[in-house]
Amino acid sequence: MALPTKEELGFDPDALRDKYRVERDKRLREDANEQYREIKDEYADFLADPYVTQSIDREPLTDEVEIAIIGGGFGGLIAGARLKELGFEDIRLVEKGGDFGGTWYWNRYPGAACDTEAYIYLPLLEELNYVPTQKYAHAPEILSHSQNIAKKYNLYKNACLETEVTALNWDEAASRWIVETNRQDKFRARFVIMSNGPLHRPKLPGIEGINSFRGHTFHTSRWDYDYTGGDSNGGLAGLKDKRVAIIGTGATAVQCTPHVGESAKQLFVFQRTPSSIDVRANRKTDPKWAAELQPGWQKERMDNFNILCSGGVVEEDLVKDGWTEIIRNLISMANYRGEDTNWDEVPQLMEIADFQKMEQIRNRAAELVNDPKTAESLKPYYRQFCKRPCFHDSYLQTFNLPSVELIDTNGTGVERITENGVVANGKEYAVDCIIFATGFEVGTSYVRRSGYDVTGAGGLTLSEKWADGMRTLHGIMTNGFPNLFIISNSQAGFTTNFPHAMDETSQHIGYMLNTCRNENLSSIEVSKQAEDKWVEEIIAVSRFAADFQESCTPGYYNNEGKPNPKSVQNGPYGKGSRPYFRITAAWREEGNMAGILKRH
Repeated sequence: MALPTKEELGFDPDALRDKYRVERDKRLREDANEQYREIKDEYADFLADPYVTQSIDREPLTDEVEIAIIGGGFGGLIAGARLKELGFEDIRLVEKGGDFGGTWYWNRYPGAACDTEAYIYLPLLEELNYVPTQKYAHAPEILSHSQNIAKKYNLYKNACLETEVTALNWDEAASRWIVETNRQDKFRARFVIMSNGPLHRPKLPGIEGINSFRGHTFHTSRWDYDYTGGDSNGGLAGLKDKRVAIIGTGATAVQCTPHVGESAKQLFVFQRTPSSIDVRANRKTDPKWAAELQPGWQKERMDNFNILCSGGVVEEDLVKDGWTEIIRNLISMANYRGEDTNWDEVPQLMEIADFQKMEQIRNRAAELVNDPKTAESLKPYYRQFCKRPCFHDSYLQTFNLPSVELIDTNGTGVERITENGVVANGKEYAVDCIIFATGFEVGTSYVRRSGYDVTGAGGLTLSEKWADGMRTLHGIMTNGFPNLFIISNSQAGFTTNFPHAMDETSQHIGYMLNTCRNENLSSIEVSKQAEDKWVEEIIAVSRFAADFQESCTPGYYNNEGKPNPKSVQNGPYGKGSRPYFRITAAWREEGNMAGILKRH
């Protein structure tokens, strides 16, 4: 297969490569991920929970439970549900929020919604006999579903809400974990499952003068409806006489900007790097379709999506969304299964497919935004998987409103914040309110994101053990830390539909705990040999190509332009989630927990 010419393509690939390089270089910073402030000390107010109306008052716990699950988001909820299905009852979930929901407890900003189809994204739909009301459910519905999972599986019983774990220590003599919290709890657990989640610890940009601003500020994960008025559907009447700044243009800003833009007297959106904005096409659920769903429909749909997003072939794309379209385009262009495929050309063909899709995205900005200069600023010049793709049907059009202005900082970001406003490009923009749409910490250490360290056998801490990179078996257990399980995408099977992977991991953990029960085991631990072998496999099959990461515009995927040498070892299983799921399923089918040290 010959490579298409620039005349056939309608653009010059060499010129685009140069443009991508120039745009990347503008945004490179020596401080990389360190440019963001850890929210603590003088910035601690940004962490306050605005959703708790009356705090829970309880005595410290010093009891014992069989299973402690840290994290009340989807991972913790799915794990709790699957364990309840296996007959485990003595379960305690520990969650820092005032209720279950995780990311969806915190993200209540106007317009918040999932960007993976709700019919596959919301877990345990068949178990709860529920079909989402829209293809892309909004945050209140997702939060409500999370709470309904907890109710159905009786996970509120014995739960510790508004509680943060501060230490986790292994008691070798008793073969128990000692769990300490900010509530002065010090209880014991036979098994611990850590489902801290990747998106829960908000971050602030390291902009000079944040605390000098005399107006109102908040982070999108702590939306202040008392100030803005309205609710998650918009109608922010409290902003009608306010000048507002939104700092950040990632997925959160894409969803909330239209609502702020239609309500505020004046909105300034400060952009360092534009997001890729494709068609969303949300729609209500067809009741006839929902009524005709057959048992097993969600698993079939999840598998169908996962096959397509892993480059596989199915007879029918059941989901038909932006994610499956991206992968279909890449595979089609590369012609993986064509008889005349020149495998040396496949990377170039996939790059061309990437260029074509991004040209489509850029043309969409030009078509929807009236002002040519603003439209050009909103065009993303990078490969589509350098940043998380976004999907929205009104974000771009918001910049046609006379009260909305895009402040393109040409890759440099905001210069500083003053008592009265925000300075960018040498100009001060006076505002009454600053909204930080700067997302959650990604790429920082596991211990920093979780908020506690773990001390295992022999006094070894997890931070010490993982100082040079994660070491696990299947991404789930690590040597030296008995009876400890991890739900994460690191060294495990990653899929865009993360709850699918969480469910697979939860069922795998359930198998191990059930084996402990059936064989009357006091503890299980991964052998060093099994762990070493898995780490070698993770490194060998990694897809974290250093040259691709380095070519990308800075973002959390590439440690803000400085790919971390540990990203290969800390990354997901490189062959994809489907092969990973097959590996763990085969491991369970063997029936002897290979690589696990058993103690009675």
